[in-house]
Amino acid sequence: MPVNAMPAEVPMTMANNFLRAISNLLRRDTAVAEDAAGSVAFDGALDDLDVAGLVEVQRGPIADIAVDADRDTIVVTNYGSDCLTVINPDTLRVVGSVRLGGEPFAIAAADDRAYVSIATAGRDSIAVVDTISGALLAEYPLAMNVTALTVSPDGKRVFVGRSGHDRIDVAVIDVTAERVGTIDIATGAGVNLDALRADSTGKRLYAATSGPRGSRLVAINTETAHVESTVWIGAPVRDIALGADGIAYALTSDLQYRGEVHVIDTAAGTVLGTIGVGGAPTQLVLSPDSTRAYIVDYDRVHVLCTLTSQIIGSVDVNAQPAAVAVRADGGRVFIADYTGHVNAFDVAAELPALYSQLASAPVAVRELAAPAREPIAV
Repeated sequence: MPVNAMPAEVPMTMANNFLRAISNLLRRDTAVAEDAAGSVAFDGALDDLDVAGLVEVQRGPIADIAVDADRDTIVVTNYGSDCLTVINPDTLRVVGSVRLGGEPFAIAAADDRAYVSIATAGRDSIAVVDTISGALLAEYPLAMNVTALTVSPDGKRVFVGRSGHDRIDVAVIDVTAERVGTIDIATGAGVNLDALRADSTGKRLYAATSGPRGSRLVAINTETAHVESTVWIGAPVRDIALGADGIAYALTSDLQYRGEVHVIDTAAGTVLGTIGVGGAPTQLVLSPDSTRAYIVDYDRVHVLCTLTSQIIGSVDVNAQPAAVAVRADGGRVFIADYTGHVNAFDVAAELPALYSQLASAPVAVRELAAPAREPIAV
């Protein structure tokens, strides 16, 4: 893959100071009694979701969670304790924790490896941890601020979204060759890279970018390292997920429309419509069959049926949810929260069977007024 040379390491800017300030507030504001955690309430028709158990990680607030599809290993980042914790998904017990050299935030997992973004006073970096032995295998110091993280399905490439003062790019870590390259995305004042996802082949990368004129979904060819297309969305994108048949879902949130899910045809490069969620959502994760989306809001996790374009219910774990992850077979969902717990739920039936008798409702379309010009420097 043709890439540019990795830029020289530079000091972090104010973005990570802001992240640390937010994390300190969360430590203070979300501390609750241990006996209150784990009390679960369901709102709506979630008859197929059953409580499987509760993991008391006991390492402080959790920032992110991921499931290794190869071994079903669960990994979470505990930013208050500067560590990564490994959980057995079957016994719902903590296997162990790995101390890291800074505050961990985003995490991705594949092929018995966890890839963790770490923030320190001097730089951001990506740590590679063996989830079986707990060994720290490598650490890649990176210039600029790490704002997004994803890994290719085969675990051979890690894609890291980065934002600087006037540019955004993707650092590509070749795990096998242990080298780093970059893919330039855009330049200009106020640009940011907010979310990142690799498709099932690992040959195409989708990045959510934002700037003074709004947000876009950018499609990147990872073999040529070139931007192929952009789709204007508008509101700030909090997360993106890739479904079946070339459909992508972009979660946005702003003061005017609050939470929305934008349904995008990536082949045509068009927004098919939007689904209102409300609240102030921060994360969206699809089930493996793409029939439902789990959306993390400030006080609960909403469940969206993508077949009917309807919110079918929500889950309240009596704590502020931080992140959600789904097992590779779709049979179990994990909700991590800022009190340091992971709630596990069993999905009792395959959703295509549950909804086979339902006619798909049309997606609620809100008119999107794209700007007259959509300049993007690549």
